[in-house]
Amino acid sequence: MMSFSELIKDRYSVRKFSPAPIEREKTALILEAAKVAPTAANKQPQEIYVLESEEAKQKLSEVCKFTFGAPVIFIICYNTEKDWKNNLMPGYSSGETDAAIVTTHMMLQAWELGIGSCWVGWFNSDEVKKALSLPENVVVSAILPVGYPAEGSAPSPMHSSYREDEDMVKYL
Repeated sequence: MMSFSELIKDRYSVRKFSPAPIEREKTALILEAAKVAPTAANKQPQEIYVLESEEAKQKLSEVCKFTFGAPVIFIICYNTEKDWKNNLMPGYSSGETDAAIVTTHMMLQAWELGIGSCWVGWFNSDEVKKALSLPENVVVSAILPVGYPAEGSAPSPMHSSYREDEDMVKYL
C-alpha cells in the first residue's frame, strides 16, 4: 500500500480518461471521503451532484469545456444556508474553504482507488447552476471529472515543479 506521502506526490491532474465506468462501490468510497472531510464548526455545507448520465454531462459541457470525457463528474457545491459565518470577519463564509477541503479529500481517495481526477475551476457558477437546474442557495465551488486514466495519460511537465522552501515558508 502506498504511503500518504507517496500518494500525494504520485497523484496528478488527469485530462485523458478511459471510457471504463467507475464501479458504484468506488463512487461510494469517494463520496464517503467527502462526508468525513472536516468543515468549519462541522456545519457540513457541502452538496455534491454526481453526473453519470450522458444528458447531464452534455448540459455541463455546454457551459464548461473542461470535462475531458470523464465517465463521472462531481459538482462540488456549498449551501449558503448551512455554511459557517465568522462574526469576527463580517461577510466571511466558510463555504468555499469547506468545499475545497471536501474536493481534496475526494481527489485523494479517488487516486488511492486508481481513479484519476482533475480539479476544474474554470467555469461560471451561475451558468453551471442554470444548466443543471441547481437550487439558488448553492454555490458551485469545483468541478471534478473522474475516471480511470486513459493509456498515455501522464502528468503535465509542471507537475513536479515546486517553489523553494525559503520562498514559500516563513518562520516568525
